[in-house]
Amino acid sequence: MTDVNIKIENIVASASIGKDIVLNDVKDALEGVSFNREQFPGLVFKLKDPKTAALIFSSGKLVCTGAKSIDDSKIAINKTVDLMREVDSEIPMEFEIKIQNIVASANLQSTLNLEQVALELEDTEYEPEQFPGLVYRLSDPKVVLLLFGSGKVVCTGAKTKSDAKLGVEKAYDRLSELNLL
Repeated sequence: MTDVNIKIENIVASASIGKDIVLNDVKDALEGVSFNREQFPGLVFKLKDPKTAALIFSSGKLVCTGAKSIDDSKIAINKTVDLMREVDSEIPMEFEIKIQNIVASANLQSTLNLEQVALELEDTEYEPEQFPGLVYRLSDPKVVLLLFGSGKVVCTGAKTKSDAKLGVEKAYDRLSELNLL
């Protein structure tokens, strides 16, 4: 398979603004925030555009989830920090955003006999009583693939879209080599 069509389902990105923040001040300034210190130590801020959720911690760290593209995750973090700056003008203009995890899905266009795949493919775990998919770990790129009997694949652990795509392509090629597709 030369070209696999993957769909990004979720991106997790993080940032650190380099200074502590007072969560109660931020909570009062942002709309759509939930904050219950007994349940979770950070604020949960939901943005409508792009549709994401940002977790904001008193340490100045943020985690953004729900974006469907790397650009959207960066936009969401920057919008959130801009809104926080309205409460705390000392928040630095420059900060680093890191992509922590990309979750993508694909379809191999072929059903899989997961028991056979588990026997013949290296670096797999398959316990159908606990989870209906087979876990396939790749070292290059460093991703984890969940393979399902339907031929659907979920790739997690990628830091770039190209790593997610390469992971799925390598799995397809290896399954083809072993005549498992």
